[in-house]
Amino acid sequence: MNNLPLLFCGIFFTLAFSFTGIVLSSHLQFGNLTLSTEELEDDGDGNLVMVDGDPMYPRLEGGVALQGKQVYIEMGCIYCHSQQLRRESHGADMDRGWGPRASVARDYITQKRVLLGTMRTGPDLTNVGGRLQGDAGRDWHHKHLYNPQITSKGSIMPPFAFLYTLQKIDGDPSVNAISIPADSEYALEPGYEIVPTRRAVALVEYLLSLKIDYSLPEAPILD
Repeated sequence: MNNLPLLFCGIFFTLAFSFTGIVLSSHLQFGNLTLSTEELEDDGDGNLVMVDGDPMYPRLEGGVALQGKQVYIEMGCIYCHSQQLRRESHGADMDRGWGPRASVARDYITQKRVLLGTMRTGPDLTNVGGRLQGDAGRDWHHKHLYNPQITSKGSIMPPFAFLYTLQKIDGDPSVNAISIPADSEYALEPGYEIVPTRRAVALVEYLLSLKIDYSLPEAPILD
């Protein structure tokens, strides 16, 4: 029992040093990061500063895409998809075409909730909006969410058909109806269409917003 105070002090200092070295230092480092221009320039005094007038990165989250992020969380997408690209020396992410550069801490400073993920049952989505763009990407995502077998035969991803409405066409087809080829085994009966709900629209807009199409001083995109 005479060594109890010494044991207590040892445990306390071990936890304190661990917290300071791993948690507090990382928090301070991340908290000091700010938006940046893609390149820095010399201010004449030997200091590197941001280029005046250039756009700032990373972009702020907002609009429908931000609503879609909440749907992404609710649907549990984070459990099968990551949002962090590893350096070339730490994996094959670049070789798989998942993105043009590795993710760095500054990429996440505008996000109130960072969705790094814990496993990759499916591909990384950090730059999915760069791989699938515009109306073609939007159409692909809707078909993939409604029934992954339409776009990715053999996929183990579950369908999210409940985010869509099967309805009879009344007059002209809806402009946002999913285009399933007539010769597909998943084609609908004549006179019916699949229309995305507001949650499906928001989720797809979030996926399209996920892009790494900018350089950072510490992580340039190399040609």
